[in-house]
Amino acid sequence: MSLEQAITSAWDRNSRWLVLLIPVSWLFSGLSALRRRYLQNKYQGRAYSAPVIVVGNISVGGSGKTPLIIALVKALKQRGYSPGVVSRGYSGNASQYPLSVSPATAVTESGDEPLLIATLADCPVVVDSNRPAAVDYLLNNFNCDLVLSDDGLQHYALHRDIELIVVDGQRGLGNGRRLPAGPLREGPQRLAQGDLLVVNGSLEGKVSLPANSVQQMNIRPTLLRHLQSGRQESIDNWLSSQAGTDQQVHAVAAIGNPQRFANTLSALGLSVILHSFDDHQTLDMKDLSFADDLPVIVTAKDAVKLSGLALEEQGAGANIWVLDIQAEFSSALIDKLITKLQMLKAS
Repeated sequence: MSLEQAITSAWDRNSRWLVLLIPVSWLFSGLSALRRRYLQNKYQGRAYSAPVIVVGNISVGGSGKTPLIIALVKALKQRGYSPGVVSRGYSGNASQYPLSVSPATAVTESGDEPLLIATLADCPVVVDSNRPAAVDYLLNNFNCDLVLSDDGLQHYALHRDIELIVVDGQRGLGNGRRLPAGPLREGPQRLAQGDLLVVNGSLEGKVSLPANSVQQMNIRPTLLRHLQSGRQESIDNWLSSQAGTDQQVHAVAAIGNPQRFANTLSALGLSVILHSFDDHQTLDMKDLSFADDLPVIVTAKDAVKLSGLALEEQGAGANIWVLDIQAEFSSALIDKLITKLQMLKAS
């Protein structure tokens, strides 16, 4: 178990030794508040030529932001908008920034999430740790009338017009404490300050949310894709070909919340052996090789890091599959978002 996984596990269990870190959390909270106030006073209000929507969360770990952004881009395009996406590009290392990402970009340059967005959302994607520079580059080089920032809620040097905050329904707000005694980057009161609040899945545990702005989102598995050949199969057909439910599989995930991936597979009737890695961690064939012939299933986010590697290995990856997913939400979310965009335009 890595240090990241050990800390996350301690937060989930609300281990008693975490109380020793509460004074550090107080210091972190105070410094964060000062930083936020300074950066907002300096940068908020410097609007761009197109509205900026920040899609982020107040806790560390996966909450479903990336599939939500992909779904939002598709829905907004259907409504006549031309959105683009900016991202930090975690785990990527390009020789020059800002970096324009296409499906042909090397994942080592772009990072996994931007490459996945560029591949599935079919929109301009620009990566830069300096998000304002990424927005400038996007608007100067592409015909975009709307910008979505993948994460960056706490990147207060970035002017934003709309904040969409995502909460993982499974984890909620964890133990409710601020870093490092808990998973929260900002306090629960921050949820009421966003424009829209999206809950991914059923909210488990007692979390008070501002009900008037809450929208529901669910992640639905769509199909299984053979990593090496790209062949797609419906989930029902795949289950039938693998002897149906109760089939034992290896689930490999280097994402923010690997257990959610395992739970999704279990809900399909599979018996899951989970192999979890740190978020954005690079994987290779040894991480997907086991002393049996059981199928191996990976996330779409990890697949963009593995496809080229698997194809280079003769005979390797013969039984490695990708679970493709999509975020689903009601039209009310897009309606509310467009209403806010129209109000911005009229103001």
